[in-house]
Amino acid sequence: MQFNQFIIFGGCGFIGTHTANLLREKHPNAKIYIADLLADESKSAETNGTIDYQRVDVRNSIEMSGEFGKDTLIFNFAAIHRTPGHPDHAYFETNIRGAENVCDFARKHGIENIVFTSSIAPYGAAEDLKSEDTLPTPNTPYGISKLVAEKIHREWAAENETRRLSIVRPGIVFGTGEHGNMTRLYKGLKSHKFAYAGRKDTIKACIYVKDLARVMLAMAENEQADKIQLHNCCYYPSFTIEQIANTMLKATGLKRHIPYIPKKPMMVAATACGLLGGLGLGICPARVKKLMVSTNINGKKLSENYPLSYTLEEAFRDWYKDCGEKELV
Repeated sequence: MQFNQFIIFGGCGFIGTHTANLLREKHPNAKIYIADLLADESKSAETNGTIDYQRVDVRNSIEMSGEFGKDTLIFNFAAIHRTPGHPDHAYFETNIRGAENVCDFARKHGIENIVFTSSIAPYGAAEDLKSEDTLPTPNTPYGISKLVAEKIHREWAAENETRRLSIVRPGIVFGTGEHGNMTRLYKGLKSHKFAYAGRKDTIKACIYVKDLARVMLAMAENEQADKIQLHNCCYYPSFTIEQIANTMLKATGLKRHIPYIPKKPMMVAATACGLLGGLGLGICPARVKKLMVSTNINGKKLSENYPLSYTLEEAFRDWYKDCGEKELV
């Protein structure tokens, strides 16, 4: 299935930026619309008309200039996602209302294909292995809002037999511009401020952002796929925090001994760091607790249908190369 136009809601964000880069590479003649609350509309003139930046707030009814239709593919990345970090109502206001407004926009313009980035948060926090068939039991406002948003997109797809929907549930997404968990891990390793928090075998499902972007496009363009696709997006099998840390050290040429700190002393240290502003690493009790809970996600279905291009080490090396082999940012 070929598309001539792409709309990226949340296109100024981390995943949106990498997706736009992939689209420019794979479809150089296509029109790309970056729809984002932070979009700088003046940048449209710099792209010779190939990329159109439009300021859009998905919490409100969406109006965009352009001619859209069946040849248009929507990527819906617009969301509040960092947790902890926002009041509970913000997740529902943006993630649920945004899903409704994006689907209404698609209805209005006869757009029949949407890729929606959900999350592994709808599975809830538990050590058990979760597949796409696992009953979601979200236990955070973010996870609840993402599961509701999935249902809203599914309702849109069910209204017409020609509509197609691709839902991805990524683990930790890492790469250039992430500024999240993996970046904090690297900074902690580099500055000798990272320690295993309570355990070394915590499973952390993750995926390289370039692989995620490629997978999402492949799902949308796959004419043989089911009308509604759902895939966990992570390595199979998932890696432990010890495997991730050691691979990152190897890929970036760092040599470090990583200490192990039992749970109680770690929480005391995290509380102290939190009072001191996290020491620039975002350290606080809530984040340390997250480190101790596995995100044990089964990526087998993805590996069978859309195999990843990068191993974990190759992904870290590619990220490092993109940063001039100086650091991971």
